[in-house]
Amino acid sequence: MTYTITIIVFLVIMFLASAIRIMNEYERAVIFRLGRIIDMKGPGLIILIPVIDKMVKVDMRIITMDVPAQDVITRDNVSIKVNAVVYFRVMDANSAVTEVENFLYATSQLAQTTLRSVCGQVELDELLSEREKINLHLQEILDRSTDPWGIKVTLVEVKHIDLPEEMKRAMAKQAEAERERRAKVIAAEGEFQAAEKLMEAASVMAREPITLQLRYLQTLNQIAAENNSTTVFPIPIDLFRHFLGKGN
Repeated sequence: MTYTITIIVFLVIMFLASAIRIMNEYERAVIFRLGRIIDMKGPGLIILIPVIDKMVKVDMRIITMDVPAQDVITRDNVSIKVNAVVYFRVMDANSAVTEVENFLYATSQLAQTTLRSVCGQVELDELLSEREKINLHLQEILDRSTDPWGIKVTLVEVKHIDLPEEMKRAMAKQAEAERERRAKVIAAEGEFQAAEKLMEAASVMAREPITLQLRYLQTLNQIAAENNSTTVFPIPIDLFRHFLGKGN
């Protein structure tokens, strides 16, 4: 009798252990009964019929997937390596289980091929300067392709673009030449502005000769202040015309 009760208790414990499942808040359980989907359950306590029911657990949180570096030849025939990161989540657990064998692997392979295809259709300068546009284009293609699987691609980011060494040197030379060009343009603009000011000053001096004489005296003052040596400087007779006129 005691042996029979022990067996019954053991069978009940085994039944409960195989029948009771607990799903977390971010998990859903796709239930198959004799090979057919009957329902999607969770979160919380789930009771299954042993042997008859089969459960597939699906994580509903946002998944971060790293796309390995891909060899890409851009439209202007530059060989580069590009990697990216994809953020997506399962919106329909039933479709994610039934429409594709392994949605994680399928999404990873699709992201790799899409990254190579999109980056190969643009030039290197566009890839470097318009990364936001490339990211949005990748996100739209992946989201449209994974929608039948019940997956929503929320964000795609191109992380790193590895350039050949000769291309890096060429870009460094280009940047240096651009900086030199800007420096020369700024210097030329400064010379032009200075010439304009000198022309205006010459125009004022031509209208008022006394300003030239004042400038002459100011120059003498600067020379006397900066140098201790004796300087012989010719004095124009125009400086004394005013006094000569008064004497006459």
